[in-house]
Amino acid sequence: MMGFQIVVLWSDVLVWLLVAAGIGVGVLIAKSPPLLAAWRRVGANRVGMASATILLAFVAIGLLDSLHYRLALESKAGQKPQYAIEVLSLLDALAAPLRTKNEKTYSAPFATRLYAKETVDLPGVGTVREYPRLKHGGSHLGEREDEVAADAGFTAFRLGVLAVLAWLAVAGTAAVVVARGDAAAGGNGWGRIWRGETAFAWNAVLATLALILLVVLPLFALAGHYHVFGTDKVGQDVLYQILKSVRTALIIGLVTTLVMLPMAVLLGIVAGYFRGWVDDLIQYLYTVLNSIPGVLLIAAAVLMMQVVIDTHPEWFATAAERADLRLLALCFILGITSWTGLCRLLRGETLKLRELEYIQAAQAFGVSSWRIIVRHILPNLMHIVIIALVMDFSGLVLAEAVLSYVGIGVDPTMTSFGTMINNARMELGREPVVWWSLAAAFAAMFILVLAANLFADAIRDAFDPRAA
Repeated sequence: MMGFQIVVLWSDVLVWLLVAAGIGVGVLIAKSPPLLAAWRRVGANRVGMASATILLAFVAIGLLDSLHYRLALESKAGQKPQYAIEVLSLLDALAAPLRTKNEKTYSAPFATRLYAKETVDLPGVGTVREYPRLKHGGSHLGEREDEVAADAGFTAFRLGVLAVLAWLAVAGTAAVVVARGDAAAGGNGWGRIWRGETAFAWNAVLATLALILLVVLPLFALAGHYHVFGTDKVGQDVLYQILKSVRTALIIGLVTTLVMLPMAVLLGIVAGYFRGWVDDLIQYLYTVLNSIPGVLLIAAAVLMMQVVIDTHPEWFATAAERADLRLLALCFILGITSWTGLCRLLRGETLKLRELEYIQAAQAFGVSSWRIIVRHILPNLMHIVIIALVMDFSGLVLAEAVLSYVGIGVDPTMTSFGTMINNARMELGREPVVWWSLAAAFAAMFILVLAANLFADAIRDAFDPRAA
């Protein structure tokens, strides 16, 4: 008997469907010379490839957090196996020290004692006020609390050396691949990479990978002994909360895009191609939708969905399933309310395309309207679709943070950047200030959004036909 039960959440299904769709799109791109040429221009963009490397690191964390299971409880022989209520993921298993080593309350980054004084009874001394020692943070030092800096520095140095060795292995492999792939160009692969003579921006990817390894490996080695980003009000490690927030941000950005895309593409092209009363009807629809304040519309929809969830507790076997449904509901609501901008763009471009000579020639030869749309209109709009979707990703991540901040975002039991910021905002009024939760959430969200925006710029430059 397995010691766990596999749990498949609806968001997990959508995440892995998106992965499969991405692989399928990659196969189609490889078979299409124009698309392949455009993506090669993306691959030659150094800033774009550096940001893509960072995004892949975030995606890897999100995928690890999308494989869920429930641990088996102890049971007697012959009894039906029972499983824990808590739903864990592969990321939880890998980050078990961060998840399980909780403190009593706040502690600062790399601290060995709590952030607030408490009244304790000391034998032979009596009742005193002091900062209690942490149960886990720096416990391996024993009485050598003053050696935190030296211990952390030595650990970071050892793992930094390991990171350099790992990077050299990856860089050496890349140099061999480059040398074998283009032997006619002459010279060794290592020199060609760092002189920027390769069609793919290997130098940017390897430089970014070096930075990631030099940060990540020492960070997680130190996280086994210290709370490197401190702990929150209930003593939970802030680094663990950051890792758990990544999946929420990715789902908000990607699943919402999946909801928005069909409606925006279909209605935008139909409005621009058929014109007349069809165009008037679709314009009326998105004009009315835009006239309603977005936050109010989203808040009303989320609150109605929450009432449905609260009145049907029998639908959910675990709290994770309940939180997952609210997350998907938020994605659908954001998708339904954010398709209008892309729809308007596609309508305007379709109005221009339908007047071109080859479209009018196809109409004169009696080609059906839908065949013209699929074969001629849609392929010429894909650069707009790709650019808009990649650029909208960062906006949706920020939207989740704002909605969670005002209390209408994801379920309170689900960790996200928005809930972290919402929980940390009241602590800014404390004395002394508890700053690390807010700073860590802001920094992680800033890196994710910045990488997405830079990657979007690279895609825009490669796909925009008006670009030089």
